[in-house]
Amino acid sequence: MKKSLRKGLLLSSLLPMFLNANTDENILSQDRLKQFELSEKKVIEDSSKLKKDWINPITLSYTKIDGEYTDSEKSVIRVNQPIFKSGGIYKAIKYANASEKYSNLDIDVQRKNLIKDAYETLFNINKIEFEIKKANYVVKNAQIDVIRKKEQVLNGFLDTSFLDNAILDANTAKKNLIDLKYQKSELINSFNNLASKDYKLFSLPTFELVSKKKFLNKNLELSKAKADIQTKYEYKGMTLSKYLPTVSATFDYTKNHKFSPTNTNIDDDSVHNVGISISMPLDVRTFNDIESTQIDYLKAKLSLKNKILEEQNFFKTKLEKIKTIERKIEITKDDYKLYNSLLDTIVEEKNAGLKTKSDVDTLLNSSMVKKIELKVYELEKQIELLKLYAKIE
Repeated sequence: MKKSLRKGLLLSSLLPMFLNANTDENILSQDRLKQFELSEKKVIEDSSKLKKDWINPITLSYTKIDGEYTDSEKSVIRVNQPIFKSGGIYKAIKYANASEKYSNLDIDVQRKNLIKDAYETLFNINKIEFEIKKANYVVKNAQIDVIRKKEQVLNGFLDTSFLDNAILDANTAKKNLIDLKYQKSELINSFNNLASKDYKLFSLPTFELVSKKKFLNKNLELSKAKADIQTKYEYKGMTLSKYLPTVSATFDYTKNHKFSPTNTNIDDDSVHNVGISISMPLDVRTFNDIESTQIDYLKAKLSLKNKILEEQNFFKTKLEKIKTIERKIEITKDDYKLYNSLLDTIVEEKNAGLKTKSDVDTLLNSSMVKKIELKVYELEKQIELLKLYAKIE
């Protein structure tokens, strides 16, 4: 598996995909998930509203006049409904569908980024825990070195500058350990802002490999850019139709109520009219409005080209970063093997009285440092893979 992974990285044709794609959002708190749920509901309502925008409202009016000699009341129902808008009705519905798709993809991008942030923070918490363990071994070695240098100075083998440097190194190691512990608490607090549970209750995610082609085909940013093109295209058609002939059905119903101060009898008078009207606006801004939507459409198409280039280079950069980490892993593995072989020799020499316990402890601590470095590099690699995962549907 490791050989095939390395080969894939060198060919730059493979990338990771999160195995639990259907359950990964469970890491987010309920309030965060509720926000996305409400956003999706709003998209549905906004889309439904857009699909009905071509339907004119029915106008109801009521008028009452108190005159000097007579009082009057009038109720009016008026309908002026387009039934043909030179393709505008069809385009309005298509625009609503395209806009809904774009908005949902935008929410998906936001959700994926938030999930990525949560898991990246979780990875970094685990990484810094290993860094703290590593720092503890470094501090131990620094303290052993201080004791060793002190003995050598007192025995006249070294001058005090060597001891001063050893003390400075030990203090630097201790301060680094303090900083790491603070960074861990900072990361935990950041994780708690997003997550549904304590970080210790979550397992780190695992990945599988898919092709570069799938990365581009399933890329959320590219899908969003394509949906934006479709939205701009439908809006362009809808805008054009505004300046073409529109056929509308009209209906008016008027009910008059007349009152005489000398006669309490009510004389009802009702009138209704049904007709067809044809209209076409003549607006000096027509060309500018249409040309503006055409420019937006062309900009969206160029934006997709740029986004494809960006995503290809993003993919390439992450694979290069992963290959770099892989090389560091190989070097650290060699160092770890070397320390272990030296440790066996030092232990034998210590048993023979040729080396001291501090010599064994120093080498053992250095060996543990390398072992921990391997785990840190593996986590760093997973973080880079996670950044790729966040781009996939």
